[in-house]
Amino acid sequence: MSTGYQSGFCNEFATEALPGALPEFRNSPQRCAYGLYAEQFSGTAFTVPRHASRRSWLYRIRPAAVHGTYRRIDSRNLVSVFDRSLASPNQFRWSPLPITAEPCDFVEGIVTVGGTHSSPAQSGCAIHWYVANRSMRERFFSNSDAEMLIVPQQGRLRVHTELGIIDLEPLEIAVIPRGLRLRVELLEPEARGYLCENFGAAFRLPDLGPIGSNGLARSRDFQTPVAAYEDVEGNFELVTKFMGSLWAATIEHSPFDVVAWHGNNAPYKYDLRRFNTIGSISYDHPDPSILLVLQAQSDTPGVDDVDFVIFPPRWLVMRDTFRPPWFHRNIASEFMGLIAGRYDAKEEGFHPGGASLHNCMSGHGPDRATFEKASRADTQQPEYVDQTMAFMLETRAAICPTAHALGLPQLQHDYQACWQDLPKKFSRSAAPAR
Repeated sequence: MSTGYQSGFCNEFATEALPGALPEFRNSPQRCAYGLYAEQFSGTAFTVPRHASRRSWLYRIRPAAVHGTYRRIDSRNLVSVFDRSLASPNQFRWSPLPITAEPCDFVEGIVTVGGTHSSPAQSGCAIHWYVANRSMRERFFSNSDAEMLIVPQQGRLRVHTELGIIDLEPLEIAVIPRGLRLRVELLEPEARGYLCENFGAAFRLPDLGPIGSNGLARSRDFQTPVAAYEDVEGNFELVTKFMGSLWAATIEHSPFDVVAWHGNNAPYKYDLRRFNTIGSISYDHPDPSILLVLQAQSDTPGVDDVDFVIFPPRWLVMRDTFRPPWFHRNIASEFMGLIAGRYDAKEEGFHPGGASLHNCMSGHGPDRATFEKASRADTQQPEYVDQTMAFMLETRAAICPTAHALGLPQLQHDYQACWQDLPKKFSRSAAPAR
């Protein structure tokens, strides 16, 4: 893997699997070395500002256009049209999905939880689980609708792409550019995790503002793959997601035939354990934006289409403060997943592999047990939140759950009960808090 990442992804990467496969200075020479074809892979409009431009030049054995005619196929539980009538101010929580005994690869095992807007609008996101018990065999996949954020929760993956190989394990994430072809292989018998389709502007590192030069995710910790090509022929299936539906075409060779590439429109991975957590060292619990890893910006400054936030192991040292997340209602909608351990605001009922959904202005916060424990804690002593990794996808639009997600047996219909036994503590004779 090669390293490096910048906010606008303006870094240039260059890698070749055979010496001399990369042209010295012409992107598209009259004749490429080794009889390769030059192909540009663009992730942004041609005329965007230079700092926002994403494109790569690929030098491959066959152009990407070489395949059969696409036909529409069954999309199973993958949903891209979100029924607004299913949007709800109620709070939802799901237990982890079981991994089916039926043979199921990464694409077949995608189950949509909900989403916002749509790919044609180039805005919003779709949120899914994935479960798998076999590698993708004789088939490849690409997503013409969205950039994809893969968040493993169980089981190691090998994500083989046109630009190289990414090995991925729980507590790491991968981002796959829109339209890039891939194959997901299982390195363990079973795999489960989360998948976010980002329909709008590509993910980028947030600006640090008053934090200064250091903190949050470091650009040096992001890794892109090196070139690794296959020159393999056979009877394969090429599946693509386009305008919300799955389409399949025959292809008689592996599309992983890129011998060299250079540019900045590339997949990358990041180890969440390398995140440099920032927090309060005096009083008050900071907003979750202080834990932002990646953002997909909208056309409104300071308001994102999608934020990817994590809650990693960290010290809590602020005094005379309610240290867990407080009770709150937000202008944004929140989807939370738990990768490992337990979440400090919900010590019961929220399990690794599970999820919760709190839409815009739906009240939520700690359950009674967490509230009572935090209210009695000795805040003169530091506390280390250990053995945990939760994440949140936050968006400016209401998240519409799918009918399938609302019908799953894993939906916890008693979720709201975790707040119903919070007692009334009001007393006019009580001493005022300082």
